[in-house]
Amino acid sequence: MKIEQIYTGCLAQGAYYITSNGEAAIIDPLREVQPYLDRAAKDGVKIKYIFETHFHADFVSGHLDLSKKTGAAIVYGPTAKPEFDCIVATDGQIFEIGDLKIKTLHTPGHTMESTTYLLQDAQGKDHAIFSGDTLFIGDVGRPDLAQKAASMTQEQLAATLFHSLRNKIMTLADDVIVYPAHGAGSACGKNMSKETVSTIGEQKANNYALRADMTEQEFVKEVTDGLLPPPGYFGMNVAMNKKGYESFESVLNNGMRALSPAAFEAAAEESGALILDTRAASEFYLGYVPQSINIGLNGDFAPWVGAMIVDVKQPILLVTDLGKEEEAVTRLSRVGFDNVVGHLAGSFAAWKASGKEADTVNRINADTFASQVKIGESVVVDVRKESEYAAEHVAEAYSKPLAFINDWVKDINPEEHFFLHCAGGYRSMIAASILQARGYRNFTEVDGGFNAIAKTNIPKTNFVCQSKVLK
Repeated sequence: MKIEQIYTGCLAQGAYYITSNGEAAIIDPLREVQPYLDRAAKDGVKIKYIFETHFHADFVSGHLDLSKKTGAAIVYGPTAKPEFDCIVATDGQIFEIGDLKIKTLHTPGHTMESTTYLLQDAQGKDHAIFSGDTLFIGDVGRPDLAQKAASMTQEQLAATLFHSLRNKIMTLADDVIVYPAHGAGSACGKNMSKETVSTIGEQKANNYALRADMTEQEFVKEVTDGLLPPPGYFGMNVAMNKKGYESFESVLNNGMRALSPAAFEAAAEESGALILDTRAASEFYLGYVPQSINIGLNGDFAPWVGAMIVDVKQPILLVTDLGKEEEAVTRLSRVGFDNVVGHLAGSFAAWKASGKEADTVNRINADTFASQVKIGESVVVDVRKESEYAAEHVAEAYSKPLAFINDWVKDINPEEHFFLHCAGGYRSMIAASILQARGYRNFTEVDGGFNAIAKTNIPKTNFVCQSKVLK
């Protein structure tokens, strides 16, 4: 028996590769399936089943491409209604992988088709669960994403999840391993641990939602409290996972079209494509194609693309570091942004060499920021999460989280200068590029963000004034 967790940090997502006696199963595969095919070929095994824990909202699964390439059956849990051929398992149904058995445990609540898969070893002993978004390490799945599809309130879904956990999960032995679909950083929960593997016993002891003395009412209140609005692309990813999508190879071929600066400019004008620059903020601010949006590849790239570019059908033109074109297209496809129409050949250097117009961002370091800011007079905009702001922030700074930029951008006075920062510069450069694309030039972005600002002598506080917090 072999179990491999294939963890993708950008999405905080875990897929699983299981083998036994010449057969294999994949659980919750990513969009690009070649790595699974390569693993199976290397191990000399045949992929027999593709198990899906639910219709994912935060990424597009590779189930359809993988099934077409291998002939493996796609398995969903009870009540699932996909628009393609698959096995909709019954609660308790057993699937065999070599000497192993995988048992379907229907665990609705996060979504109504949510299913946990229980792996039993060759001796029939319960060995591990693949819990999807039902149970995370330190948390459980948010119950608000499937309200419309289930015709239920988030409180009703939370109550359903309470019983799924108590009747199907907490009854398992303490030594059963827990393999979740996500870890810290995912928007599918609110309190996930950085750990990606645990046991039932450890979760009973440490997971707030699995307290033995917890009532249903307490569970519903705690699980639904403090939920942030889900990213806009979630619903579109669910639809793609249910209905189907274009093959990854086709998406990659389109995105790998190399365009000269002239062709790139023409394509932007003709297609109305959004220009997405995936270079680091430290490169972007020095020069970029006008109207570009900067979301760096070396960061939480795909989730921020989904949060900032709401429509997955939006045509996109890429500017990347040389050799990073395929990685950018691949990571975009993971969250359903399939309409990449090409990339700038030669990166920004080619654009600059062609003599075409370029733009820059006004960026200063933290020491210069500290010397220029006058507390109570200067306007400072902090685009970190509210929780980061609450922990400590520049005195008198405004909390304007990047995720809500479309809400607060309308409140900006275009005649008043302000300073813009996040924690390290990644998010503030995203904000800076969006602001400049919308015509705002009256700001200065701070390199190094609050991490660098905290080392200066500028006054800081953890006192939160509600008038300075976006609600």
